[in-house]
Amino acid sequence: MKPINILLIEDNEGDIVLTVDALKDFTIPNTVSVMRDGWEGLQYIENAGQYFDKPEPDLVLLDINLPKINGHEFLLKVKNNKAKKHIPIVVLSTSSSPSDVMLSYQSHANCYITKPVEVEDFSRVLSSIENFWLSVAQLPKHA
Repeated sequence: MKPINILLIEDNEGDIVLTVDALKDFTIPNTVSVMRDGWEGLQYIENAGQYFDKPEPDLVLLDINLPKINGHEFLLKVKNNKAKKHIPIVVLSTSSSPSDVMLSYQSHANCYITKPVEVEDFSRVLSSIENFWLSVAQLPKHA
């Protein structure tokens, strides 16, 4: 089975470590690329600059509160790009603000999940992402 390419766009080092560790425990093989701000994530998605030869992600895990380009701006740019809008984007944010949730869905996020505070709960959330997005849902095939 070909590994699933996951793009994690997150600026909090602790959340990066927790997420990457949890992704290592997935039963479905995956590779993770970590971008620490929205602009870098956009460059990766668009194969721009140093990311010109990187594979298209099968799934994006996106924080909302990011430097340079925030998650809402990132969503708008990707979902308005005809060649990239098919990529599923799961917002994974500490914000539970109704306006962040609404704006994310209005910008065509595929899912919005509020990050739990407890490590065990965080692992359980990532396991549910694997169960749904990598086992139940059918991801688009690369051309």
